[in-house]
Amino acid sequence: MYRRPELEIKWPNLSRTDYRVTSQKSQEYNCFAWAAGEEDRWWQPIPGEQFYWSEGVPQEETLDAYIQVYQTLGYELCNGDILEAGYQKIAIYVDSSGIPTHAARQLPNGKWTSKLGWLEDVEHELDGLTGDRYGVVGQILKCAIN
Repeated sequence: MYRRPELEIKWPNLSRTDYRVTSQKSQEYNCFAWAAGEEDRWWQPIPGEQFYWSEGVPQEETLDAYIQVYQTLGYELCNGDILEAGYQKIAIYVDSSGIPTHAARQLPNGKWTSKLGWLEDVEHELDGLTGDRYGVVGQILKCAIN
């Protein structure tokens, strides 16, 4: 689609990387759902009907809980962000306290796709979203593609 200077203000590293906006704004889903391939609900470990969280996973905003929620979908811990044939990867970003702030899903071309809060989806390089707002990549997960 296009680039947006407004996004580059919120995520300054986007301007130094190759990215593009790939959707219109939406409040139907968030980055954690989008990383799992869903676009019809908001994933958040807060009790209540308006949010989804996998049953049996602690309802807490910790890296371990977010890893567990993706493990319910078949993801496992992974050390690298390099594209691997036969695998889908997810990157979980964390802030300086280790609290998850964002998740991105790797695309077949090796780039990543993210839902930026209530804003658009973007195709980006993994480090394009690192910085003050989302922190750093805290964990990469992978799942075999059938």
